[in-house]
Amino acid sequence: MRSLCSAIVVGVGPERGLGAALARCFAEHGLHVFIVGRHEEKLNAVVAGIKTAGGAATPIVADATNEQDINRLFDHVRAQRERLEVAAYNVDSNIPAPFLETGSEMYVQLWQQNCLGAFLFAKEVIAQMQAQRQGTVFFTGATASLRAKPPFTAFASAKAGLRALAQGLAREFSPQGVHVVHAIIDGVIDGDRARNQFSEYVKIKGKEGLLQLEAIAQTYWAIHQQPPSAWTHELDLRPFKEPF
Repeated sequence: MRSLCSAIVVGVGPERGLGAALARCFAEHGLHVFIVGRHEEKLNAVVAGIKTAGGAATPIVADATNEQDINRLFDHVRAQRERLEVAAYNVDSNIPAPFLETGSEMYVQLWQQNCLGAFLFAKEVIAQMQAQRQGTVFFTGATASLRAKPPFTAFASAKAGLRALAQGLAREFSPQGVHVVHAIIDGVIDGDRARNQFSEYVKIKGKEGLLQLEAIAQTYWAIHQQPPSAWTHELDLRPFKEPF
């Protein structure tokens, strides 16, 4: 049976990644999920897993920082004539570099991925949810959203910008029925990227010292279900062993 409601997850990479975990979670709850990323092969693998489990998903190759790609994405979403229940902006690229070794190209790249892409995404999502007077939009933040520490100064400035965007949207559109959420991921996610890029750190932390993908996705879904009289705008998630 065709779903009459949909979800969008922008920033889907490997099957063991947060974007994919969110897509699986939303599909398990009966939503038709549009999964968006730059790599067709990875998207197809995630879609295949969702369909095997009985869910509905559509892969769309797009660059979140490209306005034409975002416009094309939402043209496709609107053509399906489904109510957009939930959308998540999960684009992330944490590039470490001492400040004096940070080039302008890297700085702009981080800003484009975290701020410009979120802006383009939000304009389309908010317009659709505003017309419905309903829907939840998530922006995935990081520890750097709240504080800048070297060698992540450029990354932190971009994540702080994303947080400011989410705050402004929440204040403007909450009264119109749009639930805007900024989720601060304070710790390392137990996914393919961490295991491939810093496997020794993952080993030292152990499973209890890492954020588990399914646990994060469950929290996003629980927040989506909140009644309007008690909405969460910002939250932080971390393993119980993580110092803060």
